[in-house]
Amino acid sequence: MIEHDPYYKKRIAYTLRGQPFQFDVGHTIFSSFEIDDGTDLLLRSVEPAQDPTRILDLGCGCGVIAITMARRFPEAAVVAADKDLLAVRYARANAHLNAVAHVQILGSVGLEAVPPGPYDLIFSNIPAKIGDLAIEQEFILGPLSQLRPGGEYWFVVVSGLNHLIPRIGVRNQLKLKEIKKRSGYTVYRCVRSEMP
Repeated sequence: MIEHDPYYKKRIAYTLRGQPFQFDVGHTIFSSFEIDDGTDLLLRSVEPAQDPTRILDLGCGCGVIAITMARRFPEAAVVAADKDLLAVRYARANAHLNAVAHVQILGSVGLEAVPPGPYDLIFSNIPAKIGDLAIEQEFILGPLSQLRPGGEYWFVVVSGLNHLIPRIGVRNQLKLKEIKKRSGYTVYRCVRSEMP
């Protein structure tokens, strides 16, 4: 299986809410030594107002968020997308490894190839080095447009982006809340406004 993949690096064990998971990672995939602190903080912070029926993980990497949320919310349809096709390969293998069948994993630059919403929950570990405009358009406003009214977008950023995220929130009149900070990362939740 994936162990014979020339990019294979190692298998990472991870536990969330008492549930054990394993993730195979490749050499060039983001956070290939362990589950990164930002993703871990996000996963341990998430408390949605209601159980979701549709979930999106944008920039899924090797599938950690999508797979753990699929296990947590077994009735939900989960979509995971990443621009890196090697990440997509590993996310698919990891869904199989963790016996999570209800995850659709696809290659997509931003939302380009993602099935349209509405989604109840969207997640992202926002990449820090793509530029302020791309963060605002592709990783804040784009995902929000795919939420149902009252839907929640949970995301984590490196603390270096803490100057930018609140400004985007104010400029676009978003219902944005800082949830938790730890070891250089900040988790935010943004709720899509109910229709008037």
